[in-house]
Amino acid sequence: MSARIDVGPHPLHAEEKGHGSALLLLHGFTGSTASMRETALRLADRHRVVSVDLPGHGRSDAPADMRAYGMEACAEQLAEVLDGLGIERTHLLGYSMGGRVALGAAALQPARVRSAVLVGASAGLEDPLARAERVKSDEALADAILSQGLEPFVERWMALPLFRSQWQRLGPEHYEAALEQRLRNRPEGLARSLRGCGTGAQPPLHERLGGIQVPVLLCAGAEDAKFRGIARELALRLPRGRLCVIPDAGHACHLENPSAFADAALSFLREIDAEASLPLTQE
Repeated sequence: MSARIDVGPHPLHAEEKGHGSALLLLHGFTGSTASMRETALRLADRHRVVSVDLPGHGRSDAPADMRAYGMEACAEQLAEVLDGLGIERTHLLGYSMGGRVALGAAALQPARVRSAVLVGASAGLEDPLARAERVKSDEALADAILSQGLEPFVERWMALPLFRSQWQRLGPEHYEAALEQRLRNRPEGLARSLRGCGTGAQPPLHERLGGIQVPVLLCAGAEDAKFRGIARELALRLPRGRLCVIPDAGHACHLENPSAFADAALSFLREIDAEASLPLTQE
């Protein structure tokens, strides 16, 4: 099922498939529901999978109001998506930017979240100087998207070393499909997303980690040294965090080794669902 879901004045596009406990999928920057479709298919046998285009991406609105892109606004919009679908609580699975949003939702909307699977994600930047530098960098990228056009930006983005193993491992057909998907975004939407929900723009979540009481699985590809280290640190700081390193994969481990990733995610989610179904112990 595909639908636009009204969340205040800015509808979001969502796709739904499968049956079972609810699982909300959140894509990375320049992604969309299309970039999460293979993951959704692998998880839909056991879960009601809802994949959402985040603000400024895919077929969701790209409002001029920058408040719609902030972490708090995104968490509120996701809660409204759940309301629109009649879902009280959900598991979250987010990749990269979507992982940061998922972590933010777990901190800001705890009553709506059962667990989170984060892929190549962070809690933002804790150091103020690093955050200021990243804001400056993201502002320059946003300006480039608007002044030079979407295609040159997307080609440069996909050429970053962070994604090299993805194209090498999955080949030219996957690259061309990913390029086509990214070019279906709108320049103004991506620029506003960078300015409103970029790694520098988002409020760092580190001080909130100790208050996140739901189980969180931190996934990183074995070849993604930077985010493997971030995942290890987050797993230590989250009360119920655990690290999962996916072999033979880089940053997009859910795409580069989809079978291993799906097995790990399904095992984790099955454990959480089993915990919820256990009868209460009587004193």
